Amino acid sequence: MLPTIQNTLQELVELLLQLDELAYTRPVNALSHATIGQHTRHIIELFQCLLQGYEAGKVHYDKRKRDKNLENHTTYAIEALAEIQQSIYQKDKPITLYSTFGEAEQAITSFYFRELLYNLEHCIHHQALIKVALFDMPHIHISDTFGVAPSTIQYRLQYA
Repeated sequence: MLPTIQNTLQELVELLLQLDELAYTRPVNALSHATIGQHTRHIIELFQCLLQGYEAGKVHYDKRKRDKNLENHTTYAIEALAEIQQSIYQKDKPITLYSTFGEAEQAITSFYFRELLYNLEHCIHHQALIKVALFDMPHIHISDTFGVAPSTIQYRLQYA
């Protein structure tokens, strides 16, 4: 799983290296006026929440920072992605996952590797959305696997 996460995050880095700040922060109609930067920030912050909560064994994705620098500056986002890529190599251990539903907060038992898998799937989902924003940018090059689940890639290879 870790090599897949590394590859998926690296695909995002390679995309960001091609985008100028205008393209990164421009609202996209097909994304309900969200930006590539907002989707990138969301990906990064969920990984950051997991890594920051690792030591204490407590993660609360709802309480992420929502750092505007991540959504407005590609260089800042690239640095954050590099830090995530270096930091994900931790032992599996129990994690208490907190989530807020209205006024009520609920605690759920999970594990670090399970949350890494969640973050990978979440990242791929948002990359698929980002790919929609790239339809208007034919000069941007992404891999065929950008925003595609590993199981779908394997399925396609079987029947290619």
